[in-house]
Amino acid sequence: MLPDHNPPLQPHRKIYSIAQLNREARALLEGNFPLIWVEGEISNLARPASGHIYFSLKDEQAQVRCAMFKMRRQRRGFQPENGSAVLARVRVSLYEARGDYQLIVEHLEEAGDGRLRRQFEQLKQRLADEGLFDTARKRPLPDLPRCIGVITSPSGAAIRDVLSVLKRRFPAIPVLIYPVPVQGSEAPAAIADALYTAAQRNECDLLLLTRGGGSLEDLWAFNDEAVARAIADNPIPIVSAVGHEIDITIADFVADMRAPTPSAAAELISPDRGEWLDTLHHWRGRLIRTVQSRLAHEQQHLRAISRHLKHPGQRLQDQAQRLDEQEQRLSRALHTRLQHNKARLGTLTARLHSQSPKQQLATLQLRLNANRRRLHAAMSRRRGEEQQRLAALARALDAVSPLATLSRGYAIVQHPDGLIVRKAGEVNIGDPLSVRLGEGRLDCRVEGTHKD
Repeated sequence: MLPDHNPPLQPHRKIYSIAQLNREARALLEGNFPLIWVEGEISNLARPASGHIYFSLKDEQAQVRCAMFKMRRQRRGFQPENGSAVLARVRVSLYEARGDYQLIVEHLEEAGDGRLRRQFEQLKQRLADEGLFDTARKRPLPDLPRCIGVITSPSGAAIRDVLSVLKRRFPAIPVLIYPVPVQGSEAPAAIADALYTAAQRNECDLLLLTRGGGSLEDLWAFNDEAVARAIADNPIPIVSAVGHEIDITIADFVADMRAPTPSAAAELISPDRGEWLDTLHHWRGRLIRTVQSRLAHEQQHLRAISRHLKHPGQRLQDQAQRLDEQEQRLSRALHTRLQHNKARLGTLTARLHSQSPKQQLATLQLRLNANRRRLHAAMSRRRGEEQQRLAALARALDAVSPLATLSRGYAIVQHPDGLIVRKAGEVNIGDPLSVRLGEGRLDCRVEGTHKD
């Protein structure tokens, strides 16, 4: 018998629906992959009316479908196109309806040179709007620098080219090197610090900011905003020579002058030694001829003066006479000034006497005595008036006083608790009473009451 190739049905076998399988596969993908970054080239870009976009990201070996929803699109800074190299932050997911593995794009930006170019144009436009590129703020370079400062890498080819040209053209000019890295993440801050250091030390009257050629990313330190503002704030004229002739950086726009290469910059900032020597020889000859002519003229003038020169004895007599005249004028001036000062002293003495504290104290003492007499008189008069007023008030008070009534034979009858008895019916037989008379008091007891 042939063996049975159909195994029996398993009673506990779990069977997935397609929807359930896709749902669990989606949960597995989304649960095991956090937000990740991927880089690739856009292809098959679609923009339906919903506002979402759908595309594929590919590299040389593979591709994957991507979806970016409308809400996320509003946060982008550029428009993606087919062929654009992009950097995307994505969630790994699965489209359950078709079982398609896909990436949900949360953020999208240009990758590589495209992104750098966009940042370059944005910064360039912003600094241009602020006026950092204006020709009016560009400063002229000195014809003969007293010291040239070079901000660059001390080990690069650029510094060797610059020093070679300067040595050939004008070796007498001192060169001060400010060593900095010219690429990498630390380069922008180091270059900006070197620019501020050069301005603070003020050792040079011309600065050269330079490096050799490279890619856009290699030259990116010279497209940094901090470097651009350090160039703009620097009071020393700056020449920028970054990369080759076709390379343009933000530093080139802000600097006072741009040179296409480091060697060309060295040619630009250094005078030609031969031309200067020719000029010096020319001016030396003119100076010698001018001095000789001036000496001949002065000698002729000296001879003319000598012919009109007076004898020293006569000059001494003239000076002695002038001295006597000045002495007499000085004596008269001193006498006049002395008389004037004596008169002024007399006037000031009289004013001082009139303003003497002793005189003022005597006057104030007289015023004080007069015021004291007036005060005593006023107090006596006021006391008499108040005494008369007090006597009148006493008489009026005495007229209405109950004591005056009692003195005419009347009495005040009171209960022991102090209440006044006004009617006979207010007391009972045997009640103790207090009777106040005009002089003295009686303690009584009621023997009987009668109604009038």
